[in-house]
Amino acid sequence: MATNLLKQRKELGMSQSELAKRLGMSRPTLMRVEKGERALTSTEISALDAVLSSVAEHTDKAEMRINIPEQNLEKFKQVLLYTLEKVGAKPNVGMTVLYKLFYFMDFDFYEKHERQLMGLTYIRNTHGPTPREFVSVVESMKENGELIEVKSKYFQHEQKKFLPKNEPDLSLLTGQELELIDDVLQRYSDKSATTLSAMTHRDTPWLSTTEGENIDYELAFYRPEEFSVRDYGEL
Repeated sequence: MATNLLKQRKELGMSQSELAKRLGMSRPTLMRVEKGERALTSTEISALDAVLSSVAEHTDKAEMRINIPEQNLEKFKQVLLYTLEKVGAKPNVGMTVLYKLFYFMDFDFYEKHERQLMGLTYIRNTHGPTPREFVSVVESMKENGELIEVKSKYFQHEQKKFLPKNEPDLSLLTGQELELIDDVLQRYSDKSATTLSAMTHRDTPWLSTTEGENIDYELAFYRPEEFSVRDYGEL
């Protein structure tokens, strides 16, 4: 039932919030149903059947909700400069570590606040989530003199490091966003690329995505306790 409900909801292009509202239940409750942690009552099953039938009947497939990143590359640039300013000098912080720091920033923020921070598009690959936009944005910033790339070694491993040449424009970031960014840096910036990659491999967004495919931000709501940053207690 749980797996089928999640599949049906996604096929109809419905968000968790929308379906929960139509059923008259909280989003945390619906999430527990989809995870198989709570059964529906007979009344709720009847209501669910009615809602899904109605949506299926009236939804134009061309207008179905598609969960795509709300990309904000200018904000990403400032987050990158801020991150490099704060932790870029650490010997472990090369390109791979940056990939994982941004992943946690984006998915933690989405899970906690139900909106996107930078909205980067993450692909599942062997070493964990990788932001598709990173290389092109960094190349543009290098050309504009906003940062420089250097090569270094970390425990015999070659790594790419980046040094900021400009200060970040913090006016593009809210206090709420900076608070989460600082929290991610405090929790993860001392860890090695190998450790961070292994951690992302235990997180639901990576586990639930096929190799080479984009990772759906909605999967942030199904994370294990180890990585979840939101209190899903009933409201």
